[in-house]
Amino acid sequence: MKKIILTIIAAFLLIGCSSSDATNVTVEPKIVVGKSLLNLSLNDQHGKVHTLTQTTQKLLFALSKDSAHTCNDFFATKDPTYLSSNKTLFIADVSAAPSLIRSMFIMPGLKDLKHTVLILDDESVAAPFRLGVDTEKIIALELQNGTITKIQTLSSTADVKKFVETH
Repeated sequence: MKKIILTIIAAFLLIGCSSSDATNVTVEPKIVVGKSLLNLSLNDQHGKVHTLTQTTQKLLFALSKDSAHTCNDFFATKDPTYLSSNKTLFIADVSAAPSLIRSMFIMPGLKDLKHTVLILDDESVAAPFRLGVDTEKIIALELQNGTITKIQTLSSTADVKKFVETH
């Protein structure tokens, strides 16, 4: 019985490991003042496509597990429309996690949340958003007509609250 369980666990680990192509492709950073993110489309945790429009005024990026937990824990205390009523989108990068971990643990956990979480689940799509920023912090962008006008880093729920609620 022990051998069967160990074999199953090993199989899951091998299946969950994603291979990465070691191609050297130049990636241009997307989080840059003056850069337009208009029409950026990402799926939320339920598979629904959301597209950034001119009415979106703020973006929050959680590029690490800790920053995502900080944001999700805070948003869980708010009304499900908190982000949209403040013209804010929240984007979480889960692309670094092995596919097995994403499908078995991360995505089911995100589906339980009441607020909308846009997902970066492909490393090649996430890479330009990770360049030139502190990936351990929450990255907060102010937008005007879909163009980045200001970039700041946040560390706490108090910082997130102030950023989202300041008009």
